[in-house]
Amino acid sequence: MSIQELNVRYKNMSPSERVIALFSEFDDILFTSSFGTTAAYLLHLITSVKPGQEVFFLDTTYHFSETLAYKKELTTQLKLNLTEVLPEQWKNEFTKNDQTWTKDQDLCCSINKVEPMDKLKEGKKIWISGLLGYQNKHRKDLPIFELKGDLIKFYPIIDVSEKEVEAYYKKHNIPTHPLQDQGYSSIGCAQCTVKGEGRTGRWNNSSKTECGLHT
Repeated sequence: MSIQELNVRYKNMSPSERVIALFSEFDDILFTSSFGTTAAYLLHLITSVKPGQEVFFLDTTYHFSETLAYKKELTTQLKLNLTEVLPEQWKNEFTKNDQTWTKDQDLCCSINKVEPMDKLKEGKKIWISGLLGYQNKHRKDLPIFELKGDLIKFYPIIDVSEKEVEAYYKKHNIPTHPLQDQGYSSIGCAQCTVKGEGRTGRWNNSSKTECGLHT
């Protein structure tokens, strides 16, 4: 079945229906989470449909302590089958000693996010991602299924609105990220994230809007 046919079939489904259909039709599925401000929506949705589904977390070693605490809280509450993935140690240490994020943010993201993710993608057919269309210009026009090389990316909540996300959290009594109430709308590595609406706080004072995982 082509990507176009998949997008037509899944377009009028609810996010839950999309996830149910995906697991009934595909194997070799990769699911990752950043444990950011909207991550719990998809974590709850996936584990409700398929309890025990492995969840991968990229530990860049630069996360806020609040993000790590939130990850621990959600892992317990949602009974997540969580696997943590680290970048190559010597490369990660290089970025710390060099403070690469102050000179070349793309290189820092490549070492600490993109390279470890590329290893995770090996042998997988589908990569589930919790991108939301309202988050920035790049994401607003993404389809439900997108072909990236030999891998199909699946965005089951891409067309969910901000109000619908908030309502889902309230309905299912899901805790919010502890930094959200402090004015952080989007949260990545601590040294590159400041308070701001939407993703304006990411890579502050830079034109960069994506880490490279989704572009």
